Amino acid sequence: MFLQTLKDIFDTFGAPIFVPVVIFIISLAMKVEVKKALYSALYAGIGLFGFNLLTNAFIPIIMPVVQNMVKSTGVSLPVFDIGWQATAIVAYSTRVGMIFLGLALVLQIFLFAIKWTNVFQPGDLWNNYSYMVWGSMVYLITDSMFLAIACMIVLNLYSLLFSELFAKRWSTYFQYPRVTIVQLHHVGSIPFAIALNWVLNKLGASKINLSPDALQKRLGIFGEPISLGLILGLLLGLLGNLTNLGQLASWGQIATVGIATSAIMVIFPKVSSIFAQAFLPLTETAKKNLKKSNSKSGDKSREWYLGVNDAMGYGETATLTSGILLIPIMVVLALILPGNEVLPLVDLIALPFMIQGVVAITNGNIFKSVIIGAIWFSIGLYAATYTAPLFTEVAKGVGVTIPAETLLITSFGILTSPVTALIFLAFLSQSWLWIGVVLAIYAVAYALFKKKKAAIVDYLERSALYGSTSEKEPNQEQAPQMG
Repeated sequence: MFLQTLKDIFDTFGAPIFVPVVIFIISLAMKVEVKKALYSALYAGIGLFGFNLLTNAFIPIIMPVVQNMVKSTGVSLPVFDIGWQATAIVAYSTRVGMIFLGLALVLQIFLFAIKWTNVFQPGDLWNNYSYMVWGSMVYLITDSMFLAIACMIVLNLYSLLFSELFAKRWSTYFQYPRVTIVQLHHVGSIPFAIALNWVLNKLGASKINLSPDALQKRLGIFGEPISLGLILGLLLGLLGNLTNLGQLASWGQIATVGIATSAIMVIFPKVSSIFAQAFLPLTETAKKNLKKSNSKSGDKSREWYLGVNDAMGYGETATLTSGILLIPIMVVLALILPGNEVLPLVDLIALPFMIQGVVAITNGNIFKSVIIGAIWFSIGLYAATYTAPLFTEVAKGVGVTIPAETLLITSFGILTSPVTALIFLAFLSQSWLWIGVVLAIYAVAYALFKKKKAAIVDYLERSALYGSTSEKEPNQEQAPQMG
């Protein structure tokens, strides 16, 4: 009853209500004035509601174009992408998932309270469904509640580590003070993005500086967000209507997608500025506490980050641009990659959500972000192909009706995480050797990160800026030594 009540409360109020309450409580705990704390909460709620309004209006406009583009290929793959929304419903419908929902809230608060992590994850409680999906598949095969819960806890530990690893980078790039994303299905790409960004920098890819600022300087009016959004929207509309260009309705759809994409790029930053105001009192108070702490003991006060919904980064210019460019790229790659059986569809529109961690790591370099994203999601297609039979059985078990023409289902946005899949496979094997390896890797990575945190964070900042400023690419002597 408690777990069901907890789910009902969150489903009823949602992030635009839940997050402001969390911010209000935290603000009061940090001794922010009641009036400022209340306004912080209201700004957060207004910002999140604005994000939802924009994305909910934009997705129905662009989704038919994406569907037309996929259908026009004439290729039918056996694994159908049902989207993250349906996947979340499946996760929240499983007994394993509901047990973890209550456990996760306690665990995440506890880990933050004992300073195991400096990321307060419960600010985005809803996205725990990402752990719940993987745990449900472990339980389906092993029939072990212990292994399923253990898998989800370990995945949570890894995601918190990855989230804290690039918390400052995400906060700095998207310009939200003391805020970061925590979703497992997004932060799992961070180690890969860091490594491949380094490789691309060495290969000279950073010289192709396709950041929003650089595009605006080079292309003038055509590089500004309002024009760039129009061009991207028109391009996507054309790709989705190549077989129907002789029809007036097709040109109407093309024009609508163009204007809608342009509108998102112009309006989204304005809503972002409203949301950012929610954290100004917290930042000011934290600075005051830091000065007091330094004057008394010389010790630095704790620098923590609030986990927030991934919608906050969706409409940023480089993020939306990279995500839209990846839509046709991933369709083509899905069709030509040998052994892949997944047809991305519903979650293609979620690519701007999925790519924002990579965009932060590259500091908005669209060229590098698209390359890293294409490689990462291509590998992820194989993970989704492998897990599709398991996820399909879990979905059937909670009453999901699978269309007759569809053999298997998956979520391109949630189940295409290679790192997560490897951890999942270790628990699925029921081998204590492989589970021990996963735990050992986490323990070593956690210890090294805590020991070298300042150097690692500094390296990520300098590496992100490489190619866009006069900074030099960190070499082996400059980069943090992991040994």
